[in-house]
Amino acid sequence: MFAAETPSQGIQTSRTETVRTDQTNHSPSDIARAQSWGLSETEWRRYQSLMQGIRGSVSPETISPLEVLGIHARDVAERRRYAELWAQAMWEDAERILAFQRAYVEAGRRLYPGVPLIDPSRLPEKEEQTTGLEPQDRVLFFTRPDCDPCDVLLVRLLGRIERIAGIDIYLAGIDPGDDQAVRDWAAQHGIEPEWVHTRKITLNFEAGALARLTDGQGAIPILMRRRGDDLAVLSPAGL
Repeated sequence: MFAAETPSQGIQTSRTETVRTDQTNHSPSDIARAQSWGLSETEWRRYQSLMQGIRGSVSPETISPLEVLGIHARDVAERRRYAELWAQAMWEDAERILAFQRAYVEAGRRLYPGVPLIDPSRLPEKEEQTTGLEPQDRVLFFTRPDCDPCDVLLVRLLGRIERIAGIDIYLAGIDPGDDQAVRDWAAQHGIEPEWVHTRKITLNFEAGALARLTDGQGAIPILMRRRGDDLAVLSPAGL
């Protein structure tokens, strides 16, 4: 005879089957993705569940699992763990980007020696009356690497290099003292060494200068016109 199954045994069996089904519900690609983010299968399952709710509705598709789990952390320790994992991931990715950028700059120098990436002399000129700049003016330009709007403004600014006294470029996002990073950035953006030697252009570390000049209200990219002792924000439309 078979032993009768008690209600508690049936519940226990059901729970075990549910757990087993849950644990094997992930595809190999899901498991690999979870591991790549340093997450367990349980954490990955929670991330997927959160993305089925409001988080998936209001966040971009590119939001990372670490951000999702960190935003919805259930305690301080959990929030700290995901924040540290995210910081580590971003740090490592920045190192990869910089390594590739250095390789790109070196490739450009090797393949096209002496040729600037951007030739300002070939840019279309605007009528002089459309600018708020005068020959004695210097322009302070606050920029940072990997900023497309910054690069667009720089191209326009370089197009006026011969019509003003000079350009003082302040680079954010680069460690103060990392002169090589500044040189690499300048080479990539078509800054002629002669302009730097004659101080037609100066290259500077931003190092908090923008906050000091704007009482913390300035945002990169920003242009400022120095005319004598007067300093004023310059609209991009003035270029």
